[in-house]
Amino acid sequence: MSRYVERFNVVERVLHWTLVVAFFILVFTGLGLYARTFFGYFDFFGGPQQGILFHKWAGVVFFTSSLLLALSHLKELFTFDQDDVLWLKKLGGYLSKEHEDIPQGKFNCGQKLFGIFSLVGTLVMGITGIIIWDPAAFGRGLTQFSLMLHALFFTLFMMGVVVHIYLTTLGNPGTISSMLYGHVTKTWAKAHAVKWYRKVQKG
Repeated sequence: MSRYVERFNVVERVLHWTLVVAFFILVFTGLGLYARTFFGYFDFFGGPQQGILFHKWAGVVFFTSSLLLALSHLKELFTFDQDDVLWLKKLGGYLSKEHEDIPQGKFNCGQKLFGIFSLVGTLVMGITGIIIWDPAAFGRGLTQFSLMLHALFFTLFMMGVVVHIYLTTLGNPGTISSMLYGHVTKTWAKAHAVKWYRKVQKG
């Protein structure tokens, strides 16, 4: 009998890693656009003009892959129950010395909220990105507002991604294997997503 249970299929994993690559291209090219302190980052992309081009098209890839990934899990992301409310009240137990098992589905409440934020953030970054792409077509006022929103959500995304990376690696050992190989151990599933695990077992 296998020790593992599938958590993400090949399509989901390809979308996730495409999203990751596009995100970090956006980060490094975006920093070059954000402040002259980081202008040297454009050298990695062949200069400012090429860096801006990389930023624009990485934005298209990021928007598309992020949207497809969110849509593939839309039902799970927007389904909350009493266990999710309890998880939120206790912040998943991360700030408590006493461990308490709070039954969760495929995604815990924190992952759902991050997923919803990512969906909203993707839409905001995509819409503002289109406006910034061709500012002459939208006017100065709307362009400046879009630049402000773009910078704000960039900062929020960076904060969220740092927390996300920690929680999927050091914070919860064994989690990253779901995106590397598509599966997790049954022990992990019972500990972190027992309601989802029971559904999988029932077929």
